Amino acid sequence: MHDDRLSLGKKKGTGSSVHSRAGSQSQEFTGGGRVACPLFQQALKPVPHFPVYLFDVDGTLMDSAPDICAAQLAVLAANGRHDVSEEFLRRYIGRHLTGLFQDLGFGDDAMEPLIQSYRTTYWARKHAATHVFPGVAEMLDSLGGRKSTATIKTSQTTRNVLEQFGLIQHFDHVQGTDGFPAKPEPDVILASLRVFGANPEECLFVGDSASDMEAGRRAGVRTCAVRWGYGNHEEMARWEPDYWIDVPRELVPG
Repeated sequence: MHDDRLSLGKKKGTGSSVHSRAGSQSQEFTGGGRVACPLFQQALKPVPHFPVYLFDVDGTLMDSAPDICAAQLAVLAANGRHDVSEEFLRRYIGRHLTGLFQDLGFGDDAMEPLIQSYRTTYWARKHAATHVFPGVAEMLDSLGGRKSTATIKTSQTTRNVLEQFGLIQHFDHVQGTDGFPAKPEPDVILASLRVFGANPEECLFVGDSASDMEAGRRAGVRTCAVRWGYGNHEEMARWEPDYWIDVPRELVPG
């Protein structure tokens, strides 16, 4: 996220939600156990092998919120808004930037300048505060099947990020949101399926937000929710993910 979009942990069109910071609802990197909640009982189900794996990027493969939010804060401050917190901004990761700016009271005539300013500011940061989540590279290296991305970044930006962080060699295809509707619409998932000539039932989509889970359901693929990202877990659970994982290695069949 990113170009002109952010990644969010709530279903498109819903109101504000209680949002968790990266890792705050997960015990993944603190050595804790699974969440003991009826919503997540399906987490006990192991993830089988799939011929095709699609991955969200921000909040799933990469912890990119520091760069995303820093760019947004800089743009907002330059436009007179010094009262917005990073915690608030993280709720919008996964949504188009227009949703954020509209909710903050900016008019339609301000949208394009704000978006362009964000793009320039974000790209200038060169992902300096972004890093790969622990265990992701090892998981990708061990996981079979064909792999692609399903992100609201553009394909070129996604490729650049994967190259910068040494993940590009794990992917057979790189797919971003290029001129079609962003998640929760299913277009970016369907685009990769067309490239691979794969059926939806052959595919597992891995993501960290409710918009990811909704997009996967609408595309007809199986879905896997990760707990280490930015999404609100209860909102993700409403889309009944097929699998939940706490650490990347749980995606690799035993």
